Amino acid sequence: MTRARAVAIIGAGWAGLAAATALSERGFAVTVFEAGRVPGGRARRVMRNEGDAAIASPSQHPEIDAGASPLPLDNGQHILLGAYTQTLALMRRLGRDDKQLLLRMPLNLQSLNGEFHLRAPRLPAPLHAAMALLTARGLRWHDRFEAVRLMTALKRAAWRTAPDATVADLLCAHDQSLHLTERLWSPLCLAALNTPVGEASAQLFAHVLRDSLAGTRAHSDLLLPRADLSTLWPDAAASGCEMRYGAPVRHLAMHDAGAHIDGTAFDAAIMAVPAHAAARLLRPFADPSLIAALDAFTYLPIATLTLRLAAPWRLPAPMMMLIEHHEHGHIGQWMFDRAHLLGRDDLGELTIVISAAQTMLDGGRQGHIQRLIEQVHTQMPKGCTLPPIASTELIIEKRATFAATPGLHRPANATAYKRLALAGDYTDTGYPAVLEGAVASGLAAADVISANLR
Repeated sequence: MTRARAVAIIGAGWAGLAAATALSERGFAVTVFEAGRVPGGRARRVMRNEGDAAIASPSQHPEIDAGASPLPLDNGQHILLGAYTQTLALMRRLGRDDKQLLLRMPLNLQSLNGEFHLRAPRLPAPLHAAMALLTARGLRWHDRFEAVRLMTALKRAAWRTAPDATVADLLCAHDQSLHLTERLWSPLCLAALNTPVGEASAQLFAHVLRDSLAGTRAHSDLLLPRADLSTLWPDAAASGCEMRYGAPVRHLAMHDAGAHIDGTAFDAAIMAVPAHAAARLLRPFADPSLIAALDAFTYLPIATLTLRLAAPWRLPAPMMMLIEHHEHGHIGQWMFDRAHLLGRDDLGELTIVISAAQTMLDGGRQGHIQRLIEQVHTQMPKGCTLPPIASTELIIEKRATFAATPGLHRPANATAYKRLALAGDYTDTGYPAVLEGAVASGLAAADVISANLR
């Protein structure tokens, strides 16, 4: 009997586990090396008080039990889009019910204070996107038409922009006003690219608009996880292969017959760790140009603040926008209602997301927490009162995504070594650092290794 070819996957993030699943389905013997203890990488389940989290109990409510809820959190709030076709297909292959695990809702961007509301009606594409822009509350008529004009111009240009243009350059070239930018384009850019408009790649932003607003109506749907991110599908993927948790790879060597990982031989390997970690393992033997490309990536943080309330409570919608006022430290952009998402009538729990959260790294955690709470209170609709806050938990993913800047060289999945492939959202997927890009990269890396082992 012919033995199954052995493939090592270094990293159990969404890219690594997508590659592991694809190779396992093709009959390869897959071993996944993961430094942590939970599958999912930068989109994984964390238990309360784990890692970089901080708990704070407001002293003005000492009677409230500030003990942490047993429900797990994620290391960052994520959303998916209906356009994430490869992720959804992978979930279904793994037997995960996306209709049960994901709350699907039409594109709905609604500010907490009621000043802005954009909602895509259930009309055929592209009418749904045009009507969403033309009927958006909080935009002037001129802004609405200019937004539609920008989308039309991008479509006519086949969604191509100047390679060195930033999103700010793109918006300026198409006469998008400051008001429109602040209310619509900047929040979308931060949510999709985790990079401010003045630094973000116009080309990557155009790809996001193409695949969401300009795709089919279903592609623009928001998909909000109703379970923690590891439960969504990484747990199921990990169950189908040999997992080695708590096993950071120290040494990788390549040869004609395969790879040696910390002294163990494999027929091939997939490097599915972030670019900076890949550079460390590849530096002793890889082409200098590849190492230079990996070293060129810079990273931006995302912070997620969870507010555990003293009583059950619901937001008007499961996801709402916050208006930023940097001069007051009000830098939250989105707020999610975990009670709504989890279907828990007995729960009051909100999460606030801060993209491009460099200012959150200065060490003044309690000050940041209090200013974000203040932001929520000041933007509450009239007549709406938030219950007392029992506890807070702040999680900062310091290297959440690469900075999606113009002209960034992103390596391919294939390498100079036939038995080695790269996987990760930083590879040349055409997407910014989003979950669909990670999955697509993992599947592409699996294709490379599968073809080279024939």
